[in-house]
Amino acid sequence: MSLGHALRRIVEEYPLARTDPPAGHPLAHVIRKGAPDELRRVLAPLDGPFLVKGSPGRGSHWAAVPWLAVFDPAVTTSATRGYYLVYLFPAHREAVHLSLAQGTVAAIREHGPRSGDHLRACGARLRERLSDFSDVLPASAITLGSAGELPEGYEAAHILGLTYDLADLGDERRLRADLATGLAAYRALKARGGLDGNVSAQCRADQ
Repeated sequence: MSLGHALRRIVEEYPLARTDPPAGHPLAHVIRKGAPDELRRVLAPLDGPFLVKGSPGRGSHWAAVPWLAVFDPAVTTSATRGYYLVYLFPAHREAVHLSLAQGTVAAIREHGPRSGDHLRACGARLRERLSDFSDVLPASAITLGSAGELPEGYEAAHILGLTYDLADLGDERRLRADLATGLAAYRALKARGGLDGNVSAQCRADQ
């Protein structure tokens, strides 16, 4: 299974899979195990280490937006905090977003109903810090087609990235090159201070 094939399976099969319980479902296994394994194989030649996780949801509930993420353990090991690279699968169209994103749950806990404003303000500041990636990762906003605290938080937490339509997922060479570019932006953000106090202070000032 290639990376493109794994992403395509999730895009195509998730809407129907959600009509059945996730426990024991083959697609839940793909998201938790098959797709992360393939992503690890693609990452192997690149400088690491990286932690890879996939989530179709929790317990007996499918996620509104499943995800497949790459974490630098020196930055974060969780999608709740810090920043990381993630594939997000929107509910309203056959597509997938590659997103350099901020942790959402920690922002929601800290800022409550104003978390979206906080994340968007921080994202704008961080895009300025990564302006040299704006041509190769041009998507400055994403839509996930699902209401709710987490999907809306993921949208607000996006910094920069790319969006693939279903037909794009057949180009494995492009997917691997784009992943390497996304990781370069991830490393650049880390080297340039990450979510340091200066950016956080500017984000608060913008609200």
